[in-house]
Amino acid sequence: MGQVLFIVWRESVEAILVVGIVFAWLRQHPDGARGLRYMWLGVAVGLAMAVILGLGLLGVNEVLQGNADQLFQTGMVLVAAGLIVQMVVWMRRHGRTLKRELEQGANEAVQNSHYIGLAVLVALAVAREGAEMVVFLYGMGAATLSSGGLVPFVGSALVGFVLALATFWALQLGSRLFSWRNFFRVTEVMLLFLAAALLMSGVDKLLAMGWLPAGIDPLWNTAWLLDDSTRFGGLVSALTGYRAYPALTHLIVYALYWIGVSLLLGWRPLRRFRAVAHAG
Repeated sequence: MGQVLFIVWRESVEAILVVGIVFAWLRQHPDGARGLRYMWLGVAVGLAMAVILGLGLLGVNEVLQGNADQLFQTGMVLVAAGLIVQMVVWMRRHGRTLKRELEQGANEAVQNSHYIGLAVLVALAVAREGAEMVVFLYGMGAATLSSGGLVPFVGSALVGFVLALATFWALQLGSRLFSWRNFFRVTEVMLLFLAAALLMSGVDKLLAMGWLPAGIDPLWNTAWLLDDSTRFGGLVSALTGYRAYPALTHLIVYALYWIGVSLLLGWRPLRRFRAVAHAG
């Protein structure tokens, strides 16, 4: 359940940050009191859009049977991995200007009394984070639910959300060690490893269905060092894509993934934008 907890925690912090930036700006603006109602309307609409997406995915899953269902779930795992990488790249490029862009959008809406525009701004931002979370959770949910059940899944999600609230509060206090910059720097690396883990899960499914050749299988055996069938080894595997008995295909895909990520990030050391926002 580590994947579920981490995704809900990380994505919730980002969504809370977006709402916090707009909320803090409206509280400080003389004409922002009316805008607060529209901001919360935007939050509700954004969450509703994410829920609708989730229900749609569940509906598709109910309709599909047999191999079609397996292929759909495999596709969603791979889509989730790709979205995580896309999110990291997007935040690298837009993170430094996120606060300014949100505040400019809120300012234009309030000055022009275009409060529906403010609601749309918040709704799109929340829906984006919520939609990503839904896809991520769906992509990893099939394997998680089959192995652990619904209660641990929901429990992990709730714990992740509570941790997100606590994290946001702690980050707002500000410190050199526990800062927005360090938070995004560390979680960026964790997200990239999680995307690699989801990619490996998709490869496992494709190998099982015979859609990919395994090559040399296993290529090596490191179970003596870390067995991915144990509780701790399984957690490492779920968060990084580690395999104690990898096939040659695992190694090739894993290596190509990190080469592609490095190219997308410009071969620079992993780093996060400076002080993305201090909402308030």
